[in-house]
Amino acid sequence: MPVQPPASQPAQQGFSQELRTAWRTWILGALLPVYLLTTFVGTLARVDGQSMQDTLQHGDLLVLLKYPRWMQAWGLPTPYPRRGDVLIFKGPADSPYSYETLWGVRHRPYNIKRVMALPGDTVAIEDNTLVVNGREAVDPYASEGFMNDQPSVKVPPGKVWVLGDNRQLGASLDSRAYGMVHLRDSAGPANLRLWPRPGLVGPDAPGN
Repeated sequence: MPVQPPASQPAQQGFSQELRTAWRTWILGALLPVYLLTTFVGTLARVDGQSMQDTLQHGDLLVLLKYPRWMQAWGLPTPYPRRGDVLIFKGPADSPYSYETLWGVRHRPYNIKRVMALPGDTVAIEDNTLVVNGREAVDPYASEGFMNDQPSVKVPPGKVWVLGDNRQLGASLDSRAYGMVHLRDSAGPANLRLWPRPGLVGPDAPGN
């Protein structure tokens, strides 16, 4: 005589089918595209601090583009990085200036600064003037301030030299303190402000 399955088995099978459907709908259909978008295409970033004044203010919301960084890492043609890009990155791992302690945990936070010298460039500060490749740099972003002199250095491949737009003495920790920034530590450029005053803040901004 054939054995009848327990009455609860169809209900269990139905629940398993619903679980598989939910997995496909919410994980593969919704969460996975969001993950891929925010990892490889772009996301939002908020300015923390005053190091980019007067261009950016604390709390400004930017659009961070991640795909230029991935294209550069994969060896695909891309204009990234450009001189004047607003770059989001982590400071060099070998510099104590790149770390902060939050709730007892020491970590490397993301920074936001402006790319002032590219791989192969020479960069120096002379008489409070930024000099790139032997010439005074075009620097329309800088606020009034003072910069200590620094000897000329050459930017190696895969790295950039960055400054905060706020040039008041001590207002920005940047390449003057921790040296070159490796592009593998960058998240990408953030040249578009979304809020509160939408507009370009990078090399394509009006007047640059």
